[in-house]
Amino acid sequence: MNELSIDQKIRASINENGLDAFFDEFEYKTLFLNKIMPDPSNPRYLPVVIIEDRHADEVSNRKITKRSLSKMYDAENKVMLGKNCMLNCLKYGSKDWKRANETIFSIMDLAQNINVSELIQAPTVYPKEDKYVVLTGHRRFFALIFSKGEGSANQFKVYKSEPTLKKIKQFQENSSRESLLPSGKLSAFNEAMLEAEVISSHRKNLGLKKLSIREKANLLGISMGAFDNYNVLVRYPSVFKAYESGLTPSFMKVKKLVIKIESEYKEENQKSVLNVEDKRKIDRLIEDSLAGNKKQELVDKNVCFSFPAIPSKGALETLLSKNIFEMDLGIDWNSTDWSNPQEINNVLKKVVASLE
Repeated sequence: MNELSIDQKIRASINENGLDAFFDEFEYKTLFLNKIMPDPSNPRYLPVVIIEDRHADEVSNRKITKRSLSKMYDAENKVMLGKNCMLNCLKYGSKDWKRANETIFSIMDLAQNINVSELIQAPTVYPKEDKYVVLTGHRRFFALIFSKGEGSANQFKVYKSEPTLKKIKQFQENSSRESLLPSGKLSAFNEAMLEAEVISSHRKNLGLKKLSIREKANLLGISMGAFDNYNVLVRYPSVFKAYESGLTPSFMKVKKLVIKIESEYKEENQKSVLNVEDKRKIDRLIEDSLAGNKKQELVDKNVCFSFPAIPSKGALETLLSKNIFEMDLGIDWNSTDWSNPQEINNVLKKVVASLE
């Protein structure tokens, strides 16, 4: 039997339970981590293969090579994750490899915090066959694996069944998280809006008003201002691509640039309404602007670089007396993007962690 589409699931839930049908029941449970899997349909998270604790221990103690383990788990173009072990098996030096490294560093930081103070907010999961799937909190789940191993247990917020509005729930939690990349937030907004539009359309079919902009913003859990920022930025694919390639300015700054280019185009071509071809031309103008000299005008002047706390006198002495570029720290300095502040700060964290 074919699985219902998102559209079909939402409409069926509304038909069965009315328009206020999306209050999913949940409870808190302690679950073994090896009974949980990440959401494979969510592109914002690492393509992770979780390895057994014994194999993670073997690779950490150099009893098995990364290549052998990768073949064992069929982990090419994925990230192998286990206790105290994260191995990036994506194509070396590629954009995906660099993005994965950034996420890996942030997960290791979170795991270190878990070791000290435990998790404040439990990840949310829902049952699927004989396992559970992560709905929100992928980084927290990965950090738990890294910190405790896949054979350990932890508390989770467990929905009794798969929530109907999965993407809206994910967006509600992740939109305010600074750790989520801008491209991930834009992708999450688009996915959440698809669900919101289904609800709005079905309301109209029932003879009711479609959802207003304010109601959509409330449904997604964001302010009207934030909703407008997202709405402007997702109009043009070049904005998403630029953020995916490492663009760092805030949504507000890029939004102002998009509106400026739109306004200039309308004035120059004496148009008040844009057709598909107009939007393609504007998209190219935005792409050129973000990739060219104007990209420099958008760079946040307050961005700074900083080392994390130095853990010991020995580490400090090594840092001050040795050439870290010549040390074996597992860092590919040649492929490091020195124009990306987030990447540089992650490299600095790795330097300090290696000196421990």
